[in-house]
Amino acid sequence: MTTAVIVDVVRTAVGKGKPGGALSGTHPVELLAHVLRSLVERNGIDPAQVDDVIGGCVAQVGEQSLNISRTALLAAGFPESVPATTIDRQCGSSQQAAHFAAQGVIAGAYDMVIACGVESMSRIPMGTATLGKDTHGPSVRARYPEGLVNQGISAELIAAEWKFDRDALDAYSAQSHQRAAAAIAAGYFDKEIVPIDVTDASGATISHTVDETVRATTTAEGLAGLKPSFRTDEYAARFPEAQWIITPGNSSPLTDGASAALIMSEEMANKLGLTPRARFHSFAVAGDDPVFMLTAPIPATKKVLAKAGLTIDDLDAYEVNEAFAPVPLAWAHELNADPAKLNPWGGAIALGHALGSSGTRLLATLVDHLEATGGRYGLQTMCEGAGMANATVIERL
Repeated sequence: MTTAVIVDVVRTAVGKGKPGGALSGTHPVELLAHVLRSLVERNGIDPAQVDDVIGGCVAQVGEQSLNISRTALLAAGFPESVPATTIDRQCGSSQQAAHFAAQGVIAGAYDMVIACGVESMSRIPMGTATLGKDTHGPSVRARYPEGLVNQGISAELIAAEWKFDRDALDAYSAQSHQRAAAAIAAGYFDKEIVPIDVTDASGATISHTVDETVRATTTAEGLAGLKPSFRTDEYAARFPEAQWIITPGNSSPLTDGASAALIMSEEMANKLGLTPRARFHSFAVAGDDPVFMLTAPIPATKKVLAKAGLTIDDLDAYEVNEAFAPVPLAWAHELNADPAKLNPWGGAIALGHALGSSGTRLLATLVDHLEATGGRYGLQTMCEGAGMANATVIERL
């Protein structure tokens, strides 16, 4: 069987997803074009050899509409002969792009493909794509007559179900910042981050190289002063079990960013004289309760481990997206996972969650961590809107 390998993964440093953020002045097409261009240039690849570009983007509206992956590869100077498509599996969009890319290689449909993702949450705020419209329709409303809820409420329900209190959430969140800050100080992200020129508040051009959302001084005590974000009288009446402990401090911040992975057959890598960094071992995708919404990484992980013939103890690191602190905490509890291996360089609570980019961003960090530590197997999983999750096992080469 053909083996799908990861030759390289790159990303921008993230910017705060609001006006004035480091990347807020950069069009999302340019963000994605930058990582595509950087990926082929630093690996000496002729972009004409790329069979397809598969990109993830959640808010495919406005500046991110009309197949942004194709627009970005044209902006990056790729030949017009290179095709592209843009997919949406919510927060896992670019992880799903990597799945499709690797599966295409394994099936023999591709020799070389790029999986990527982008989201500019400063320029396309959350909710823009729905334009206030009913996105469910009458049949879904009939199936869930009490109504589906936003992800913040789902995080509150998970915290209540697994009996996590505010102290546990804030302690975990502070640790995420501390781990990310330590990783930045040690230069662990240097290999994956490609500098991008941006214009600062004074009008000067600077190189953006450091994730803007990481706060090295964050403490659980400091986070304890933040107010809950999602309580309303309606939700309080509907969910009396909720503790109302989800705050901006134990949630992932809105961010801008782009990332891209160069994926090919091992045969093609050898032909081009490239050294694969990792191979795709196993894939899974799962659905779960759309009200709890964020719990699907648990069944997705169990599914991918069964496919891989591995146990949680066989893994050397796990990147579990920190949409909200209860998500990785519930996942770790159910899988009996080692806390030291869980997001060891920090997670999205510190590093941000640029929705469409996060899948390949996590993949970059996982590959780098396995290389830095000599680990063999790594797991990546991510909760997704409407109660889904992707899970990927990779093996360092």
